[in-house]
Amino acid sequence: MSVRSSDIEGVDLVILPAVRDLGEGFQVRRALPVAQRRMVGPFIFFDQMGEAVFRSGEGLDVRPHPHIGLATVTYLLEGEILHRDSVGSVQAIRPGEVNWMTAGSGIVHSERTSPEVRATGGTLFGLQTWVALPTQAEEIDPSFAHHKAQDIPKAEDGGVSISVIAGSSDGLVSPVKTFSDMVYADIAMRDGARYQLKAEHVERAIYVVAGAVEVIGQTGGFATNELVVFKPGAEIVLQAKGDTRLMLLGGEPMPEARHIYWNFVSSSPERIEQAKADWQAQRFARVPEESEFIPLPA
Repeated sequence: MSVRSSDIEGVDLVILPAVRDLGEGFQVRRALPVAQRRMVGPFIFFDQMGEAVFRSGEGLDVRPHPHIGLATVTYLLEGEILHRDSVGSVQAIRPGEVNWMTAGSGIVHSERTSPEVRATGGTLFGLQTWVALPTQAEEIDPSFAHHKAQDIPKAEDGGVSISVIAGSSDGLVSPVKTFSDMVYADIAMRDGARYQLKAEHVERAIYVVAGAVEVIGQTGGFATNELVVFKPGAEIVLQAKGDTRLMLLGGEPMPEARHIYWNFVSSSPERIEQAKADWQAQRFARVPEESEFIPLPA
């Protein structure tokens, strides 16, 4: 991972995420958290998954693991993942759909390639983010919600297509239940199309999934796999250089600091220590029909 500054007015910093190999050729690019920027709005974790190509018989196998104090948001661009969790959910997610899992006081889940997809092989490409819960919601009961692609609000104008995954932006409001002010959107731009980044939310960033953008009226731009964090109140116009895809994320910053260890997020360091002890002692609820688990890291 590396971080660079930018001469473009309105830009705070640019994060070039490190590539991590999770095994069997499956890689992620982790853009948040980094030492120079722990969060953007309520977002405390941002991973690009893949793009991975699985041969017949291969697939993703993320064994059961726990979370507290956050919501995970899974959004795919290609492929399919089968989600299972300790509240009994079994749900395949496909491109354009949204899996929102509220961990609250504690949940365990696995993410795998289904037997049907594993038999034929295929690609997997997507984003997983974690949204920190406000203090009053950190210990709510765990839950899971799935939203079909046709239920995610979309708009198209001037070569720009925007889908609001969670929160609100550009006059669109997602049906996904959230716990604080936020925006998470998928923006596709044709070559030369322009998109105005508005000051609707205090903190905002874009992640360039594919293509590149330049800034109208200024010299410079941003390339594939860069997370660009903007200064509050900045309004700039982005122009696509080639067909481009962006993720827009942000929202109201948390008033209290958030601590993170492995898959645990909390405003209380003591709560994280409790979660670590609970996982080691296997006091979390189990995922039905799953016997494997990921041990607590040393």
